Amino acid sequence: MAKKIEVMITAFRDGFQSVYGARVFTNDFMPAVEATRDAGIRHFEAGGGARYQALYFYSNEDAFDMMDTFREKAGPDANLQTLARGINVVALDSQPRDIIDLHAKLFKKHGMTTIRNFDALNDVNNLIDSGRSITDHGLNHEVCVTMMALPPGCEGAHDPAFYAKTLDDILEAEIPFTSVCFKDASGTAYPATIYETVKAARKRLPEGTRLSYHTHDTAGTGVICYQAAIEAGIDQIDLSMAPCSGGTCQPDVASMWHALRGGDYSLDLDIDKIMVAEEVFKDCMKDYFMPPEAKATEPMIPWSPMPGGALTANTQMMRDNGIMDRYPEVIAAMGEVVRLGGFGTSVTPVSQFYFQQAFNNVIFGKWEKFAEGYGKMVLGYFGKTPVPPDAEIVQRAAEKMGLEPTTLSPLDMDEDNPEKGVEPAKLKLEGEGLPVTDENIFIVAACGAKGISFLKGEMKTNVRKIEKEAPAATGTIPDNLTVTVGGEKFAVQFNGDKATVNGRSYDVSVTEGEDAEGRSAPAPSGGGGAVTGVPAPMPGAVFEIKKAVGDSVEEGETVIVLEAMKMEMAIAAPCAGRVADILVKKGDQVTAGQVLANLD
Repeated sequence: MAKKIEVMITAFRDGFQSVYGARVFTNDFMPAVEATRDAGIRHFEAGGGARYQALYFYSNEDAFDMMDTFREKAGPDANLQTLARGINVVALDSQPRDIIDLHAKLFKKHGMTTIRNFDALNDVNNLIDSGRSITDHGLNHEVCVTMMALPPGCEGAHDPAFYAKTLDDILEAEIPFTSVCFKDASGTAYPATIYETVKAARKRLPEGTRLSYHTHDTAGTGVICYQAAIEAGIDQIDLSMAPCSGGTCQPDVASMWHALRGGDYSLDLDIDKIMVAEEVFKDCMKDYFMPPEAKATEPMIPWSPMPGGALTANTQMMRDNGIMDRYPEVIAAMGEVVRLGGFGTSVTPVSQFYFQQAFNNVIFGKWEKFAEGYGKMVLGYFGKTPVPPDAEIVQRAAEKMGLEPTTLSPLDMDEDNPEKGVEPAKLKLEGEGLPVTDENIFIVAACGAKGISFLKGEMKTNVRKIEKEAPAATGTIPDNLTVTVGGEKFAVQFNGDKATVNGRSYDVSVTEGEDAEGRSAPAPSGGGGAVTGVPAPMPGAVFEIKKAVGDSVEEGETVIVLEAMKMEMAIAAPCAGRVADILVKKGDQVTAGQVLANLD
């Protein structure tokens, strides 16, 4: 009789992240959760990872409410699993011990069963406190070794010996766990490495230890990688369901079931019932925009190991910012960024650091602007990288960022940081007049200023669905638009017979059929005098407006902060002066070169 291989369904967490950039409304997919439950599935990936922040940032929903609803629909006996990033928990930045503990407490409170816990650097010191908190609060702790293949020509880590050493370090640190996962977010680890790694783990771990394997199909090798893991002795694999399967996601349940037919192994599920659930899931997601790159096999991924879960999240942001045409350049630039950065595994948050730095190298010139996460990583602020980063890159990061390299514990630094922890979050809530609850404290700690904005009802929904065709408008002009004349961009706003152009008011009239050639430009209605614009250097969203009309500013002083690709960018005054106009508001999407404010 064929040996049964257990399955966790990842469609409703990793699937959403890998296809839709994690931007999915809770009520839209709950019928599929119920259908999958009715098909006999009892192990679901139900939250955490990017699906935590994304609910606040894009769906304008509470992640704790989503977890409560998931538990209700999946049933009381379901094993609901979430993903955590060691000392980062579900944030992109590291957290102090009280927030790490609060994470485990709240996820248990809101119905979760298991937390899969990894560190992108495979620095075991970053797993000790989180592993203990997860266990202490009565959750199953699935500790991870993170995997990827190094770009061709690189060596020094990410081979079976390296993974065995990481596992030895976990055992030596006496981190409590109920199972072990080998997690390859980029889908680049190849079968020989996977087989030898799982075999070595079986020799080191107590008999009966549960082992799981996780990969993506981005490079087109997901099924054969799972076969290698199964033959080496893995107990569980992660699979997804259409439409969130294949490509950047996990292989589909049906694909893996078919690959194992007639052999020594089979999946522990009823494939006919699963196929019924897939049809329900497809119907749930029919109105969502499917990025074409989410379903594609990308042969170049081993050279630029971009995880499926981060690939579409970043392409969605590039679409939002109108710069999707630069995506091939950014992916091509990732190889060098990985080679020189110390070989942290390409999984969140390090995958985001890699992408942001590649993005900066393309947009601003190579190594001219360091992404905060990448720069801090090579300088040691997130722990020890698998190999030392390139010495010249470390020196350049220190110079550009004004930071010295460190070997201090990130946890100890966070403990000493007055801006981090439960008490600073409480003060922020009190200062905004918001309820001080454990949930709100964690939302603020994990989501920062956006967490406050969510709790105040200020966040905008940004979920990409298929646009329905609207009736064609005739004889109308948009209220807001950007006009480019001779390469210079002008922000234009219409209000009746008035138009505001880069903050200056003009009288306008439009007469159908008249030739405007030779007409003189209208004069400003008031304010006169020379002004200096403060332009956006790249597309993005207005994150914060630091100055108000009438404020004095010095050259180089921050006027507005933009956010693009999860990076904050301070826009400085090009000269000293007074703020004459602020032409944008918080949350506005702006284009490269658009004037954001005027100085006089």
